[in-house]
Amino acid sequence: MSPVQHRISGASLSFVLADEMQRVREELAKVQARIGRTLVKDGPLRVTLVGLNADHALHEHRATGPVTIQVLEGTIEVDVSGAPYPLDAGMLLALDAGVAHAVTSRTGGFFLLTVMHGEAESPVSENRTPPAAIR
Repeated sequence: MSPVQHRISGASLSFVLADEMQRVREELAKVQARIGRTLVKDGPLRVTLVGLNADHALHEHRATGPVTIQVLEGTIEVDVSGAPYPLDAGMLLALDAGVAHAVTSRTGGFFLLTVMHGEAESPVSENRTPPAAIR
């Protein structure tokens, strides 16, 4: 699936997430692991809808800017520097720039990934404290 890459060219840009999820769901049925659909790509801002099949993962990685992961459907687990964060639909996790994280799902799920690419305002430290769980 080729991603939609929309710049915010006016005062606003809107999507019906259920429609976007259906497009991703159709493509996800054809692959084993995951599908990402970039909804917004404007300067350093990226908003991507990610569909993850059951028992699949996104391997550990880091982003150059802050990240939010908002679960729209299903359940995922985000491993943040060795600490697990189970997330259900309706939950949001925010990570600082440079924090190592991986995503897995036993049941499959959809999440909205927002990344602000670019230089972090402060140097990235290898000894960052994982985010506090909000329950």
